[in-house]
Amino acid sequence: MLMIYFSGTGNSKYIAKRFSALMNADCHSIEEKLDFDKFLSGTDVIAVCYPVYGSCVPRIMREFVAKHRASFEGKKLIVLCTQMLASGDGARAFARLLPGCDNQVIYAEHFRMPNNICNFFLFPIRERERIRKTKAADKKIEIICSNIKKGICKKRGWNILSAAVGKTQNIFFPKIEEKERSSFKADQDCILCGKCVNSCPMHNLEIIDGRIQQKDNCTLCYRCVNLCPQKAVTVWLSAKTKRQYKGIC
Repeated sequence: MLMIYFSGTGNSKYIAKRFSALMNADCHSIEEKLDFDKFLSGTDVIAVCYPVYGSCVPRIMREFVAKHRASFEGKKLIVLCTQMLASGDGARAFARLLPGCDNQVIYAEHFRMPNNICNFFLFPIRERERIRKTKAADKKIEIICSNIKKGICKKRGWNILSAAVGKTQNIFFPKIEEKERSSFKADQDCILCGKCVNSCPMHNLEIIDGRIQQKDNCTLCYRCVNLCPQKAVTVWLSAKTKRQYKGIC
């Protein structure tokens, strides 16, 4: 079994690593410089993990799947995705990237994880939320691994209600995603430390003539917003960050 994942600020990485440890699976971020076609072709079961954005698979993961589509053919699939509240059919959204693969999915599940959108007043960063949701995730991972080993198949996101919720969110998010490709901003507190430039999974940023410039390729992962030592960065929402999300330790 091989686990591949994308994680903006650590939630999906945590799930992927915990699952892989219990299932004795190789685990790799799609950001790693590997011959992924070789890895994917050489395994029978591919597990994927990613954060759900508006019931959609993040663009960076969609582009990865499109690039390696042939290597997914005929493989059994396990889909694990992280969400803040509810994502509807966030796991099934991955199956839609590979038309005709529904029967290849042997397990799919959603995890409610701590909020990483650190500059939206309705979703404050709280330590107790991080602890509570991490414990719940740990318990769920153990159940999932036990079920898979027993041959039990569960597919979250495949029912009518999930599809309805997902379709509602799908109306809005693709337009937001496209519009906000150039939403990165660094304010007057920026010290040009380069942390955002070096950590961006889309290689969207560079320092030119004493300022950070973007290439209109933001995937809205919020990594730069949560890493900036000066809290000078925003994407999508322009409100100033007060408390950053540092992931699950």
